[in-house]
Amino acid sequence: MTASRSLADLYLEDETAWLEAMAERIQVGALTELDYPHLQEYLTDMANRDRREVWSRLVILMMHILKWVYQPEKRSRSWLMSITTQRQQLRRDLSQGVLRNHAEGILHEVYIDAVEAAAIETNLPHSVFPTQCAYTLEELLAFVPETQDNLD
Repeated sequence: MTASRSLADLYLEDETAWLEAMAERIQVGALTELDYPHLQEYLTDMANRDRREVWSRLVILMMHILKWVYQPEKRSRSWLMSITTQRQQLRRDLSQGVLRNHAEGILHEVYIDAVEAAAIETNLPHSVFPTQCAYTLEELLAFVPETQDNLD
């Protein structure tokens, strides 16, 4: 069995071991032994995963900001924590140019999902929320809710 074939088998059996084997071959310069088809698949999957995570975090952040702004009587520590956590993680994730560009590019699409989720959670009609996202990416990443002493 060739090195490429055994790496292909390893990819299907034990992804972590496959990653270690790939890294080892790169380190020693054995580039002809790399499992290029699976490497391409793996890297594409990683990029897609990162994009999905940014989408998901933006939806959660926007949804909780919308709930915070449009249903102030029900503000809670849970909402505050969610806003803080998502904002902090997004700031870390978006420090890289490619994901930041992705986030800016999807902001208005993500807003549609955030409004839908906020409407369901608050039981407010969609019409209560602006039809377009009122925030830039920078404003979302800097959003710090004004807190109240009586949060649940």
